[in-house]
Amino acid sequence: MTASVLGLLVIGLLFLMLFLRMPVWLTLALCGIGGNLVMSNFVVAKMLAGTTPFDVSNSYGLSVIPLFILMGEIATGTRLSAELFQAARVILSGLRGGLAIATIGASGLFGAVCGSSVATAATMTRIALPEMRKSGYEDGYAAAAIAAGGSLGILIPPSIILIIFGAIAEQSIRKLFAAALIPGILLMLLYIVVAVVVAARVPGKVPADQPAKFGARLRALRDPWQFAVLFTVTIGGIYAGIFSPNEAAAIGAFGAIVIGVAGRRVTLRKLLEAVRTTAITSAVLFMIMIGATMFSNFVVQTRLPHVLLDIAQSFNLPGWGVMALIVLIYIILGCFLEGIGMVLVTVPVFLPIVVGYGYDPIWFAIIVVIVVELGLIHPPVGMNLFVIQAQVPDLKMTRLYMGILPFLLAPFGLIALLFLFPSIAMWLPSLMR
Repeated sequence: MTASVLGLLVIGLLFLMLFLRMPVWLTLALCGIGGNLVMSNFVVAKMLAGTTPFDVSNSYGLSVIPLFILMGEIATGTRLSAELFQAARVILSGLRGGLAIATIGASGLFGAVCGSSVATAATMTRIALPEMRKSGYEDGYAAAAIAAGGSLGILIPPSIILIIFGAIAEQSIRKLFAAALIPGILLMLLYIVVAVVVAARVPGKVPADQPAKFGARLRALRDPWQFAVLFTVTIGGIYAGIFSPNEAAAIGAFGAIVIGVAGRRVTLRKLLEAVRTTAITSAVLFMIMIGATMFSNFVVQTRLPHVLLDIAQSFNLPGWGVMALIVLIYIILGCFLEGIGMVLVTVPVFLPIVVGYGYDPIWFAIIVVIVVELGLIHPPVGMNLFVIQAQVPDLKMTRLYMGILPFLLAPFGLIALLFLFPSIAMWLPSLMR
């Protein structure tokens, strides 16, 4: 048995174990260690199992993960999302579908601080859905707007998935964040366009709204000043080259705590709960990273990516054709796997193929995150959809599935734009030294 055949068999076993709902970290670790055991020997497999946990946990670059998670936990507890939503609601009042647009805009802005799509969707469900229901919005449309807006949390920086991609692919986190900014804003605008079109074509889903006075709109702009400060200092500092991502994450987490304490919104109990949640979430992510590193080591040893690249080139497939197949595979996997696990399983296999066809790894990272984002909202899994339905048990999943379908056009449209105009993602990173 050749090494590449062994690699394919182990990958098949990995997907089987994932479909059987085994923990992602355990599946990756077992396949990585077991594959090295079969291909090499017991000493190599034992050395891999012994050194990888230390190497991953000792990585300075990955310290950004718990810091950004802590910033997001504190931001969630300080009602930043509520202030963003209320401000957007007043500013957009009088526009048909204004509450849905306000929800998408507030979700995108809050995701820029929170960094978690699931947390953004859960938070905005509690804040926006009752208001939309009170205003007479159809449930499926309202919930779909929340799910779509919530998915922006993993694309607009800071993004935990981009950090993990950078660690796996050995790419600059700073450039990945820069590459994601314009596509993230563009996707938010595309979601808003879909919301406006649906509201205009199906007026029964959205009632007319009374416009607020000009003075009220101006006053609403002052409310989310804490968000503006936090975003400018952290993400703006990264783009300006003032801070490294690690320094910005530490400053952001500290800034969120200061804002919460100064506004008397964060008590000692809430702070300790945020730290506890951060520790648990970070531990889970690091366990997945450890397992993924073991699996990646095995995949590299099999030279499977190079074999697949040679096969693809032997069929004389154009680069865009290979990329279209890879995107299709991601969409199919998104029906069954959660985002982080999908990235960690596939990037070691696909990245060498993508680079072999001349595509930039940073551009590919943005494509991957958008497809993962699509997996958060497309049936039959759609993690954001289940998060919303869990909080609103009387909302039927069939209505949510029907409501989300028009919003799926936005990420597909963005993927097409990135293929046609790669500079959408690559312009900002090209300006960095």
